[in-house]
Amino acid sequence: MGVMSELWKGLRVTGRIGLRSLVGRGIVTTEYPKEFRTKPQRFHGRHVLNRYPDGMEKCIGCELCAGACPAQCIYVRGADNAPDDPNSPGERFGYVYEINMLRCIFCALCVEACPTEAITMTHLFEMSVTSREEAIYTKEELLMRPDGTVPHPRPDDPYADLSELEVADGWVRATAPSGSAAYEGVKMWQDTAGPASWDPEPDQETRDA
Repeated sequence: MGVMSELWKGLRVTGRIGLRSLVGRGIVTTEYPKEFRTKPQRFHGRHVLNRYPDGMEKCIGCELCAGACPAQCIYVRGADNAPDDPNSPGERFGYVYEINMLRCIFCALCVEACPTEAITMTHLFEMSVTSREEAIYTKEELLMRPDGTVPHPRPDDPYADLSELEVADGWVRATAPSGSAAYEGVKMWQDTAGPASWDPEPDQETRDA
């Protein structure tokens, strides 16, 4: 009897919600994409491999991002730089870089683990695919072009807002890893080529003004 009573109570709640939706009151969902809420500044979307302003790749093939990934969706294989034509400033570079987007949980631990800020995340989240192979993003799709633009595997996709690839997730906008107030408003990282910008947040007095 108690189980039936609880079941009936739940059905009544569901019925009231459905009735309010039918008459246009109390609708809790939004119609996508006509009504889409603005994403927060630190939204975690599709990854991008960054370059230095001179065009050199930031990835040094250390595989720390792959080691930090809880979903084990990143595969990196490094290779030695050619002395006469290096890809990165270090001894090695990311020769192979793949991310399986079907397994990625967009936690950004790879971003925090990277010692050179080679991998960051953008605001692009619409990445529908028709096969598992398409969901594996390679270095060709992830690496920023020398001019600072970020490639997309399907640039003609009518549902993808490619401008979101130019918006960084801003994970390092906070003052310092330790949260020390002495570093408030101080930029603690290097610039990247292109549109991705992580300008420091203003100090408390500016925010309160």
